[in-house]
Amino acid sequence: MSSKTSGPTTGQKRKNTSTPSNARSAKRVQTNQARAILAQGPDKALNSNGELDVSAFVKAREFEIKAVEASMKKSKTCLSSRAFQQVPNELRRRTASHNVKKVPKRLRNRAAREMKVDNTPTVTSRRRKPTDRMRLRLETAKKLHSLNADKKKKRNEAKGQKPAETEGGQAAARSESNIPRPKKNKLSKPDQPDSKFRKRQKHKSWLPTHVFHAKRAHMTEPKHPLWRFAIPLTPTEKSYRKTHRAESLRGCVAWDMSYTSTIGLEGAEASLIGLLRDLGVDDGDLSGKRGVKWRQGSRSWQGWLRERDNEKNWIAKATIVWAAQEESSSTDQDSVPTKKKLKRRCLLRIHPSAFLQFWTELLKDAKIQRPPVAVEDLRFEIGSIEVIGPGSTEALVATLQPTQRATGTNSTSGVWSALGLLTNPSCLPINAIVSLDVSDPRLHYPPRTIEQDVSEASNQELLQTMASWSPDTIRTPASIFDRSARLTAGRLLPSQKAINRRKGDAPPGDYPSSLPSDPQIPVLLMTSRSPTAGAQGSWTLLLPWKCVLPVWYHIMHYPLSSGGNPRMGGLQEIRQVAFEQGIPWFPGDLPGSQAGWEWELSERAKRKTEWEKRPKGKRVAWESLDLGKSKKGEIGIGWACDWQYLFDPESASDPVETSQATTKDSSAGLQEQAKEEEAETDAQIPIPRLPCRHIPLPYSTALLTSSSSSIIPHSITTVHLTILSRGLPTVCARIYRLPTSDLELRSQWLTLASTTLHPTKPVPKRSTSANILDRKILASLPRNESHPLRTQQTALSLLHPHETNKRELLQPGNPAYPCVPDAEDLIGFVTTGNFDLGQGKASAVGSIALAKVAASQQRKTQEPSGKENDDSVTTDGESKRVLEVVEALEKGVGRKMVQRLCIVRESGESVGRLARWEMV
Repeated sequence: MSSKTSGPTTGQKRKNTSTPSNARSAKRVQTNQARAILAQGPDKALNSNGELDVSAFVKAREFEIKAVEASMKKSKTCLSSRAFQQVPNELRRRTASHNVKKVPKRLRNRAAREMKVDNTPTVTSRRRKPTDRMRLRLETAKKLHSLNADKKKKRNEAKGQKPAETEGGQAAARSESNIPRPKKNKLSKPDQPDSKFRKRQKHKSWLPTHVFHAKRAHMTEPKHPLWRFAIPLTPTEKSYRKTHRAESLRGCVAWDMSYTSTIGLEGAEASLIGLLRDLGVDDGDLSGKRGVKWRQGSRSWQGWLRERDNEKNWIAKATIVWAAQEESSSTDQDSVPTKKKLKRRCLLRIHPSAFLQFWTELLKDAKIQRPPVAVEDLRFEIGSIEVIGPGSTEALVATLQPTQRATGTNSTSGVWSALGLLTNPSCLPINAIVSLDVSDPRLHYPPRTIEQDVSEASNQELLQTMASWSPDTIRTPASIFDRSARLTAGRLLPSQKAINRRKGDAPPGDYPSSLPSDPQIPVLLMTSRSPTAGAQGSWTLLLPWKCVLPVWYHIMHYPLSSGGNPRMGGLQEIRQVAFEQGIPWFPGDLPGSQAGWEWELSERAKRKTEWEKRPKGKRVAWESLDLGKSKKGEIGIGWACDWQYLFDPESASDPVETSQATTKDSSAGLQEQAKEEEAETDAQIPIPRLPCRHIPLPYSTALLTSSSSSIIPHSITTVHLTILSRGLPTVCARIYRLPTSDLELRSQWLTLASTTLHPTKPVPKRSTSANILDRKILASLPRNESHPLRTQQTALSLLHPHETNKRELLQPGNPAYPCVPDAEDLIGFVTTGNFDLGQGKASAVGSIALAKVAASQQRKTQEPSGKENDDSVTTDGESKRVLEVVEALEKGVGRKMVQRLCIVRESGESVGRLARWEMV
């Protein structure tokens, strides 16, 4: 029996009371409805006289039985999920719900049954009736194919058989006549792309894996490339937490780093050492015992390079590898000319943002050496892949299979095949190098997981191999230094059609056998350690440019023993890994270099544009920001790391005008650099004056311990900030030192630091003038004499006995929370800040001014001379008491800790947070 309900009145909206507000409650209602069983009362089985009606009774029981069966069927299908819902997020496809072939094979039968039960409409592409537009396109394509068939046949007949498909193809390709001469001291150009993609690469170059990344990642804008390359920024799927797990816990992350600039150096050993010395390499590495292994070609070197002339500014961090000298007999040495015997080769890798500046300095210095050093641009000849994570070694060992395996474990190939169980490349010798000649990875594709024995015996065998293997005893020159070997490997790569033909001829389940004509790909593997203790090391793989794509596909599709596949990363993932390891990312975290300053100007313009897009009511009003103690307005440009204001606040102009001018200078400089590269001239690139100069870690530590007068003006260094309390710093946050002129404010911050660092240690009372006088009065009174202050203290201890020894941590919003220091105590800015998943708390990377930090560390706490307060004039006695309290607090916190403490304030906010900085 249904009840009649009245409809909504005029002007009222109908309330949907049957549908819950959220998805979880809707699912709960659906489950309850499915489990509800309808039943009929006993009166349905009785007639009008109250007697039992058999037919009505049977119908009532039949209705209940059917209701039970329907409820069982509904409840069974209510909580079950479809087949396409069982697929992980990274494997889901938009068409999976109506196309069985888009679902993995293990779920296709189930998906087909579900679609048949639900009567889901399915369409097969072969049976689909083409539309009018599709029909015209198919007919046009058929005509073009027929017209091109004859031309293609004649072209193939004229071309004949490739040299690589013949017996002597490899020897013919390796002949000197087929190898073009290298271009010394000139910029190189990329190979002409296919006509299909030529228009898309007018003002930029594609990486070897561009097509792979373009389908799976967000790329740079076509008209705004980054460093003249189309670079992947980040994967399209959510990957922040997955990247953290893959690089530190399980799996690995791989990047195509082929955009990193590679430069070849060749000349006499004395000339190369003099060249590197002029560029900033330490003498201990060039002539001392510390760099013997590096000069022999068994280790790599990483460090900062600088200008030779002018102000000798540091340019960028680079990696240098020497080619090992081949051991030969005495008769062979006598037959080789002296000049030929002394020739050495080096590979130098540097970030592309600093390539043009460094190229100019390198050419100028190479011509000065006697004999001169030949410089070769290898940017489009040598590519690179970087892999990090516990599964990085396993993926590389499975991909890079040497062509000639040695039987002993002392050889390079034998040791390499035995490193499959290694979970951290940092366990290997520092900066170790492995050079191999590997086969084409497509010949053993699809990859198979390496069978790993995780027993105690296998672990002991791995430790024995790592202990007995020394990369310094192997003196075989790497083939990657040979230009003919690099070009031959790229030319001899067979087509994918030829690879598939050989796979079809192979027995089922087996890989095709190797042939004498198969190419030998020269590769060079370099290990690197993170300065953070316990962090994962990384592998850097150098190989010919045209061989990057086959190796990349094999790495990406390799099934790891820990589960899943290696993940790909973009530019944001590189910054994330560097941030979690506590190291700066070049060029974003190094504004003291030319490349870092240009990056800051470009990011400053973007942040300014975003700020201007917001309406006035929803954007930060920089001029009305309240910083406490009658201080109004943001310090410097709110959307920028304003180093001009930090070092010269008096000459700083209007923030908006300064930002516009610097943005124009940045764009003009980038356009001029592009013109210089296209023209291939050796003219020096005009470098605008930097507002600050970067000082690397070993030199900055020495300068900090010296007097502040000896520090170079406007010099900065990079630091890692650990936030001691709550708060999340981001880019452009201001970094202050502890107050130096206001002792009252300094004592408040020291009290907060003592409470934060030592929560159970007793702390002096707040150093206000009233508390100091109260403590002075109580100390002067006899023990038995009563006083209102003593009565008040006793009452507080009786009312709150549990809080007498409790140290209360002040939080922002409390009136007693200290305000930020003055502008004179500003020492730097934050360039990267976020929540560190590895440490479980907020951290940041920034830069600080060395002169201000050195002055604050060398300064002894002094009482203010002639400083007056707004309320009352402080007496000399009270000033001395405040000074004593400050010294007591510094002693309680620790002198060394006080020197490393700083205050971080978010740009546009007035709350400061305590942090500790460390040089990186």
